Amino acid sequence: MGKFIITFTLVVYAFLGMYEVKQDHKITGTITDAENSSPLPGVNILAKGTSIGTTSDAKGNYEITIPQSNGVVVFSYIGYKTLEVKVNNRQVIDVKLTPDVQALQEVVTIHRARPMAKKFKNEEKAADAYMIMESEITMAAPTAPMGVMADEDRISHNTEEYEAVEENGFREALKNPLSTFSIDVDAASYSNMRRFLNQGQMPPKDAVRIEEMVNYFTYDYPQPTGKDPFSITTEMSDCPWNKNHRLVHIGLQGKEIPTQNLPPSNLVFLVDVSGSMDSPEKLPLLKSAFSMLLGQLRPQDRVAIVVYAGAAGLVLPSTSGSHKEEILDALDRLQAGGSTAGGAGIELAYKIAKENFIKEGNNRVILATDGDFNVGVSSNAAMERLIEQKRETGIFLTVLGFGMGNYKDSKMEILADKGNGNYAYIDNMMEARKVLVNEFGGTLFTIAKDVKIQVEFNPAKVKAYRLVGYENRALKNEDFNNDKKDAGELGAGHTVTALYELIPADATNTDQEVPGTDELKYQKNKIAPSAFTSKELMTLKLRYKQPDSETSQLLTKSLVNEPVALSKTSDNFRFSAAVAGFGMLLRNSEFKGQANYTDIVNLAEGAKGADKEGYRTEFINLVKSCQWITKK
Repeated sequence: MGKFIITFTLVVYAFLGMYEVKQDHKITGTITDAENSSPLPGVNILAKGTSIGTTSDAKGNYEITIPQSNGVVVFSYIGYKTLEVKVNNRQVIDVKLTPDVQALQEVVTIHRARPMAKKFKNEEKAADAYMIMESEITMAAPTAPMGVMADEDRISHNTEEYEAVEENGFREALKNPLSTFSIDVDAASYSNMRRFLNQGQMPPKDAVRIEEMVNYFTYDYPQPTGKDPFSITTEMSDCPWNKNHRLVHIGLQGKEIPTQNLPPSNLVFLVDVSGSMDSPEKLPLLKSAFSMLLGQLRPQDRVAIVVYAGAAGLVLPSTSGSHKEEILDALDRLQAGGSTAGGAGIELAYKIAKENFIKEGNNRVILATDGDFNVGVSSNAAMERLIEQKRETGIFLTVLGFGMGNYKDSKMEILADKGNGNYAYIDNMMEARKVLVNEFGGTLFTIAKDVKIQVEFNPAKVKAYRLVGYENRALKNEDFNNDKKDAGELGAGHTVTALYELIPADATNTDQEVPGTDELKYQKNKIAPSAFTSKELMTLKLRYKQPDSETSQLLTKSLVNEPVALSKTSDNFRFSAAVAGFGMLLRNSEFKGQANYTDIVNLAEGAKGADKEGYRTEFINLVKSCQWITKK
């Protein structure tokens, strides 16, 4: 009996010893730049020899749980030397990464390929489409869970699709005094661009939509005080990339609503589980992102899950937000495989949303996909017509893009634009937190729909103007007063920013050509005498509808012709100008003027403001990385 007890005790201790060895080990820490101690967001952290990884957050903080306390953790970031650190049973490991300019200079070779002719109606537009054909990454490549392909998984032929963007040019104010466009709160282009740069690649030209880059950031505009759901802010100064021109900044601030005061939600998660989603940066990341969103839901909110692959199906009926475990279990069971019947999935998702419609609530389909539809309704035009029909039901749409290599940005943008919704690209967990936690209200709760802006310029003060970005949101002037014309939506707490570059009427030292037309035979363009004596530079008109209304309301605001020095402008003005300038460099815009990476970094660093989430710091690091990549 004694021997049995001793033997049993030894077995128990041996088992406990094995259990100790296999215990997970959690590590936390902060990652900073070795030269200036600034935090580094988006650094890839990997447990060596495993697929376990994470990324640092906006303040450079990270947390990772590894299988062994004596393992090795690898830290890698574009533009910095990769660092391997032995854990040695430590629970806190702070890391300083050293810039590696030489590695960046050798990172990438990008080739221009034959145009994707099937995508475009004419060869001229097709010629502007880029495909990344080959990458030669010499630095240590992080593994796929962090959103970057390992060497053995890297594809040489990229089938990503982007709609061609023809930049807005200058228009003569005398003959074209009106500029009309729909607002845009989408931010997908920025996070997608960041994904390319973090892989050591320049993004395709048409993947860069400047208005989405500018609107990725939140600006410090005043909260609305009247009956309207947003405030309007205007500002004017010298144009940073062309000192002989002016830059006008327009900012909208949506009313902030505390989460507890938001109306109840009827949400349908529409999840692409086709074979194209079978990679770590797609369906697994999607599941984790939706898990974060569930943490924001209340008992009065409801969630259903619809999936589609070769066919569409209901995985979870509409379920109260108080049953989070049940919803999480349904998410965990999702697996990828099969073809992609996107149209059928959309039909079913809207059907479920309509069956559980909450009057005066937030009724929304949240589509998560790489956009690679190939069964049933799949063309851009067909998808556009389908979504236009569905938006009449009062159900809004949010589109979340995932993945790389076969990503169909052109389809995703159309779906969001036509579905009274917004569009974000999620490349890592930090972005998931930004979209679905930090900006929860703005992403999911609409406070104004069909928001349009029309600006009338005073030709006595303005010779010509150019709207920076918003090419895909341009409207005809007569659309402004047409309440049947669809336009953009504004979410709770969201900001919207637009920039106009102006050539003053009295400018004598500008070399910018302004296209003109012949004099009219039957009528004459003439400036009213009052325009010369007026102090007004322009008049801004804005139309919007309440979420449950079909009749628009009009707001009007004038901007006086009193520019201030660039150094005296707000952080909002200077930072948005820096982002726009960077976007023009990425696009190699003919309007980039004297813009350069050094000036953009300096302008942005002087306009970071509080930067509580670290997004502006991340932007500055991206500009520096791009400068190294392009050897400029």
